[in-house]
Amino acid sequence: MVSPPAITGNLKTFMEWVDEIRTIDVLANADTPGDAREARKNGANGIGLCRSEHMFFQPERISKVRQLILGDEAQQEDALEELLTYQRADYEGIFTEMDGLAVTIRLLDPPLHEFLPSLEDDDVLTALAEQLGSTVDQLKEQVKASEEVNPMLGLRGCRLGITKPAIIEMQTRAIIEASLNAMSSGVDVKADIMVPLVGKVEEFRNQAALIRSVAAKVFEERGKTCDFRIGTMIEIPRAALIAHEIAKEAEFFSFGSNDLTQMTFGYSRDDVGTFLPSYLSQGILLDDPFVTIDTEGVGQLIKMTVENGRKVNPSLKIGVCGEHGGDPRSVKFFSNEAGLTYVSCSPFRVPIARLAAAQAAVEKS
Repeated sequence: MVSPPAITGNLKTFMEWVDEIRTIDVLANADTPGDAREARKNGANGIGLCRSEHMFFQPERISKVRQLILGDEAQQEDALEELLTYQRADYEGIFTEMDGLAVTIRLLDPPLHEFLPSLEDDDVLTALAEQLGSTVDQLKEQVKASEEVNPMLGLRGCRLGITKPAIIEMQTRAIIEASLNAMSSGVDVKADIMVPLVGKVEEFRNQAALIRSVAAKVFEERGKTCDFRIGTMIEIPRAALIAHEIAKEAEFFSFGSNDLTQMTFGYSRDDVGTFLPSYLSQGILLDDPFVTIDTEGVGQLIKMTVENGRKVNPSLKIGVCGEHGGDPRSVKFFSNEAGLTYVSCSPFRVPIARLAAAQAAVEKS
């Protein structure tokens, strides 16, 4: 396996000059301690997006996630306990790698059906039926009942947290316990907890109250406390329109630019390939809006959110965590026009984003 080249020698010196010039932080999207290590090597100022659900897809964990979704109450409690152990270890590893830098953990976002086995996968269904003391036919009925017509607009994000609070309680406990464990080892932990898919301030308020309640319980159990912040993703157009209300409650915003683009255009990311080449070739679109930010539509929502959010909370930290954060032209918009605090992108794109941010600063000056 070929490793990416290290940033050393003259390149390291050049990137240090770049960092002196840029006016926007560059963070990374990282889901594991290994990702975090790579991000730090590439000069990331922190983790702007840690997708907690990505940890669930590992083979030894997915069966417990399925048990959580399909099992009875006792089986669900058992699954939550085991997942808590996994998540706590993951977060502690990430905090340790990012010692002194911010780590933003997004709570569970995708619809639960993504974790369920295919109805055609008889071997997996048979093993799961044995695990749950059920039958394959019963499991198939449960899986079918979990299917949604439009899952990306269905039971996911904070809707999942509101209807199934035990999952968020487990994740919050894992984050807080991992923070305390890492701190006791001398790690400087800066944890941010991010609530996904908020469209109403009441949704954020509900989840923030749950997070604080769990944290208070852990603090009482451990006899010690830690600082953390609670913020939200801005990925639904309605959230952008009521940013002034959400900013009264949230300590930071992070634009989920992929979903915000999808919902603003009404384009499905999964199906855009059926018409995007024609749109580009005929000049209907000049750029792929999922690669380079649409400054006329999505960009205006972003600017409005920043302006209205900071009117009520001048110190509001605002970033973007979609892959637009690693696109040079998008970085220029985020830095020079939108006034974001940071961009966050894949670890391997961090050097590109650092350079783009410096170029944007030079152009603005």
